[in-house]
Amino acid sequence: MPLIHTTAFIHPLAIVLGDVTMGPRSSAWPTAVLRGDGDAITIGADSNVQDGAVLHVDPGLPCTIGDGVTIGHRAIVHGATVEDDCIIGMGAIVLNGARVGAGSIVAAGAVVAEGRQIPPGSIVMGIPGKVVKQSDAATLERIRLNAEAYVALQARHRANEFPRLNS
Repeated sequence: MPLIHTTAFIHPLAIVLGDVTMGPRSSAWPTAVLRGDGDAITIGADSNVQDGAVLHVDPGLPCTIGDGVTIGHRAIVHGATVEDDCIIGMGAIVLNGARVGAGSIVAAGAVVAEGRQIPPGSIVMGIPGKVVKQSDAATLERIRLNAEAYVALQARHRANEFPRLNS
């Protein structure tokens, strides 16, 4: 049974099932899929799972998303850990057993291979994903501002500022 914090936002078109925990002010957007049917999915505070993204697990391979994390549109995180203050870019894939260290960005379309350990503060690009540089202060600020923007946006959605055509 999902355990969703009272201040979290799940869009009506998102799918959340099984062993899923969402922390304060986190959000799941239209067509996001959070499928905790083989192990646990845990999402920390102030994180967002954007449109079309998929979080899934295998038995013995939970999915853990830290605080202040952005999972971009159509990204996949499967049985992996994303530490605090990261961005997983649009269409990126993080595979079973991988760990993305705090303060990192996985660029749009990049693939973090199974079991790969990405050091904290890394910028990862390519297929397979390779660390191409380290996060600087401006990058870390961008990560923080992105998470904050989604916290503000989910609050506006919770207040029904954006009525749906079919609501």
